[in-house]
Amino acid sequence: MLRKTKLLEFSATLLALFSRLCDAEQIHQHEHNDGEKLGYVHFPISCNSAVQVEFDRAVAMLHSFWYEKAGQAFAEVARKEPSCAMAYWGLAMTFYHPLWESPNAEALKNGWAAAEKARTIGASNERERDYIAAIETFYKDYASTDHVTRALAYEKAMEQLHSRYPDDHEAAIFYSLALIASAQTLPADKTYAREKKAAGILNEVLSKETEHPGAIHYLIHAYDSPPLANLALNAARNYAKIAPAVPHALHMPSHIFTRLGLWQESVQSNIASETAAKKFAAETHMEGAWDEQLHAMDYLMYAYLQAAQDKQARAVLDELYQISKTTPESFKVAYAFTAIPARYAVERHRWSDAAKLNIYPDNFPWSRFPWAEAITYFARGIGAAHCADITTARQSVEKLATLENTLAEAKDRYWVNQVEIQRLATSAWLAYAEKRNEEAIKLMRSAADVEDASEKRPVTPGPIVPARELLGDMLLDLKKPGEALKEFEVALITSPNRFGSLSGAAQAAKSLGDVQKTRNFYSKLIAVCNQTDSDRAELQEANSFLQQN
Repeated sequence: MLRKTKLLEFSATLLALFSRLCDAEQIHQHEHNDGEKLGYVHFPISCNSAVQVEFDRAVAMLHSFWYEKAGQAFAEVARKEPSCAMAYWGLAMTFYHPLWESPNAEALKNGWAAAEKARTIGASNERERDYIAAIETFYKDYASTDHVTRALAYEKAMEQLHSRYPDDHEAAIFYSLALIASAQTLPADKTYAREKKAAGILNEVLSKETEHPGAIHYLIHAYDSPPLANLALNAARNYAKIAPAVPHALHMPSHIFTRLGLWQESVQSNIASETAAKKFAAETHMEGAWDEQLHAMDYLMYAYLQAAQDKQARAVLDELYQISKTTPESFKVAYAFTAIPARYAVERHRWSDAAKLNIYPDNFPWSRFPWAEAITYFARGIGAAHCADITTARQSVEKLATLENTLAEAKDRYWVNQVEIQRLATSAWLAYAEKRNEEAIKLMRSAADVEDASEKRPVTPGPIVPARELLGDMLLDLKKPGEALKEFEVALITSPNRFGSLSGAAQAAKSLGDVQKTRNFYSKLIAVCNQTDSDRAELQEANSFLQQN
């Protein structure tokens, strides 16, 4: 009886899922045309040849993280050929987003139902059965086994599959993605062993399949770190050309552009991505803005601010405040809602504005994202400290400590670490405001050291302000230009072409009387800001110095 009940629940889950996906698919039938450019993917399956093209299309979208459309396409394959087990494998894959947030309870339930359906139908060859078994390892016992354990189990299963079918490029590509995903779930490894292994596999595939969207997409993720980013510049400049129909493919190159400080390329990438995201939301009659739009907006705000295009940055902020509803209410949305206003105030040193920041919008499920709330309290705290508002600064530190404890109880190691950095930095500026200068420097240096030992997640182009840049600011304010210059120069290694670090380094060098270094930093700042629409004092000072020297 228990087995029969579970089968009935399983069937009901899939029926509801299919109904939703297939209804959505009807909206998109007009888009199935020869002009849809998703890159080239061929994943041979044993199902009826009539669904092979549709299956390849679904996998192409899966590789570009267009999970909504991929799910619809796999559902359409299953509708046309209900006995195609690999269609259900594809559906199961769309509920696991390896480089984003962990699947919620509903996604895990749907993913497990699809994987079990694939196994129940049964594939006609060993290779397909191995693919199905691999994704089952991720969903199996999801109610009692933590995400990291299941992600590592999936990586191991894909390693075995890749070893068993060395000529199967899809196995190689999905194994590479699993390696990168595992690297994100584990403590930061500054040797980047998993990422480098993945990149080696992906480069081998790209030497044979130059327009494969997954291979080029995951290569960008593999190299999305300061020491490796330059290795992905060619991939970044080509991915959007390979899959221009995909909003995420238009955005993804900006990860590398951001790492290398190529602000105008990042701007163009994210304008294109935001436009495509709005188009998708309109075509699907989506309720509110699509989360990909806000993700692009955050990266766009970051780039505009580094290039001192403050009027353009303000337009992004104004647009954000016109959005009160999104689909889905995801981690990307939570991050953008708090990061965009914080960046706009803090990057421009508008401390009184930062001190007044509030969480927006009120109707968002903030309790699910305590780490996103922390961004607002971080900005508010350092803003208040700069304004000598000791009470607000102290309250912000206390709130950050509470949020850090909440994340620790949830065993969210990565975000505990990030909120710890924010708490230490805010505590440092509070100590500085209270004239406890030695303690302030010690706390700020601790924040910088913890941040240097960590890695960023793809959701963010970077911290609101790098902790080491904040340390440089503090030392400069304490009339210690030599020490400040060293911190700014270190900050520029990991975050090249940042406005704050370039201007700070120039001011420190000028205080030291080093005309050559001052000229170099100011010249770089002016070059980076060659499309500025701002009257920032730092740019006026840079131009004045360069005219005189």
